[in-house]
Amino acid sequence: MATAKKATAAPAAPAKKRTPNAAFMKPLTPSAALAAVVGSTPLPRTEIISKLWVYIKANNLQDASNKRMINADAKLKEVFGKPQVSMFEMAGLIGKHVK
Repeated sequence: MATAKKATAAPAAPAKKRTPNAAFMKPLTPSAALAAVVGSTPLPRTEIISKLWVYIKANNLQDASNKRMINADAKLKEVFGKPQVSMFEMAGLIGKHVK
């Protein structure tokens, strides 16, 4: 009787240290409407989104029933162009306001 030999899995490759994409780390200048919320100094895209979330949470702009939606106040309405946006489309709308 021959016994079946189990196939051994290939050894896992060592995990590489993840490096940030240079495009995300490039400082971008916000437009006047966005500068009213995050400041006028050039910031990387990731920092702009972070500062935007600080502003949203400080002013209690997340929708109470659906936390994925953001209710725009006067400053954010200039940036978003509409009274309510989802957190997923927010990054796309920010792209129009940075250079």
